[in-house]
Amino acid sequence: MGGRAASGNGGPTTGDGAVRTPRLERGRSALGPALELVHTGRAPTRAVLTSELGVTRATAGAVAAELEALGLIRIDARPSAAAGAQGRPSHRLSLADDGPVALAAQVHSDGYRAALVALGGRIVASAPGREIIGPDPAHVLRSVVETGVRLLEETGRRCVGAGLAVPSAVAEPEGTALNPLHLAWPAGSPVREIFADRVREAGLDGPAFAANDVNLGALAEHRHGAGRGARDLLCVATGHRGVGGALVLDGRLHTGSSGLALEVGHLTVNPEGHPCHCGSRGCLDVETDPLALLTAAGRTPDPNGSLLTQARELIRTQKDDPAVRAATEALIDRLGLGLAGLVNILNPDRIILGGLHRSLLDADPERLRAVVADRSLWGRSGGVPILACTLDHNSLVGAAELAWQPVLDDPLGALTAQG
Repeated sequence: MGGRAASGNGGPTTGDGAVRTPRLERGRSALGPALELVHTGRAPTRAVLTSELGVTRATAGAVAAELEALGLIRIDARPSAAAGAQGRPSHRLSLADDGPVALAAQVHSDGYRAALVALGGRIVASAPGREIIGPDPAHVLRSVVETGVRLLEETGRRCVGAGLAVPSAVAEPEGTALNPLHLAWPAGSPVREIFADRVREAGLDGPAFAANDVNLGALAEHRHGAGRGARDLLCVATGHRGVGGALVLDGRLHTGSSGLALEVGHLTVNPEGHPCHCGSRGCLDVETDPLALLTAAGRTPDPNGSLLTQARELIRTQKDDPAVRAATEALIDRLGLGLAGLVNILNPDRIILGGLHRSLLDADPERLRAVVADRSLWGRSGGVPILACTLDHNSLVGAAELAWQPVLDDPLGALTAQG
């Protein structure tokens, strides 16, 4: 009867009695890991995919073919070798240019932006919305989803789900925005539920998610940007108002026991500084955001324009103005002090800065790094790399990652369920 025998659960066994998983079943279980490898750029060829999955060439080929049949990736018809590469040429793998997209949205103090984001973190289309953010989250989220629907109609893309980035800690598992300090929303607004309702009303397929904007920016940068390859990644960013932080530990976003970890905006960096919304004084949130820079430079903010854009333009176009230079240096010193404290506590292997903080780093990288080194316990001996975030609209890309995650977990199941 040969070396195989019927097992008790109906599956074939090896000669030593171990149950052998059929190749088709092994391939199906590898669809998600395979898609994530291509999605994050870690499997550019079928040979690399085979190695990373730890499967046979035949199984890797079957997996890639099924992902292509789902409209998620493309396989080059002819194998090719990279310049200088050794060994047998391999079929190159790429993400489908015309594949499905996730609807991503970000709400901030100056309005909102909606976008369609494909696999690989590629923004296919986006549209900003200038709108006064009133006390009812449902109002602006209806506008957000309507904008996204128009983008879907214009592009003809299939939507796998929706993700929302908000400037607030978002409690898990409720999905409530606990402290939308720079919006008029009530504390504890059920933003995930409201967003999901608007998505369903629009007739869109797929689940809907919501999370803190800086957490999502860090997730996007870790998968597709300046954080790729970092094990313990610290992200600190200031957008239109306020300061947020996020931490990726051992490759996974760290959100704490209920989604509220790393509220770095409320580290005190200037005890005699401005009063903060949290009740303290001199926090990063009010000492290193765009309004802080404009105020320190003696500029009156334009109420009709983006504070972030105004602050960035001030640094870019008037950096030699004594008042602008002094304000920039003051914010760099305060930011460096906050980063040093975080380095002492968290010991990250990389720091990335976004929003206005990215502009402060560009303005005087040596000054910022020197402040961190002088004030951190391990700064002089280790020298933690401090880099600028590289993705445009990384919070939008991160919001899309939330919507893509069910597909990355189970491509066949997620796409089949949506019909």
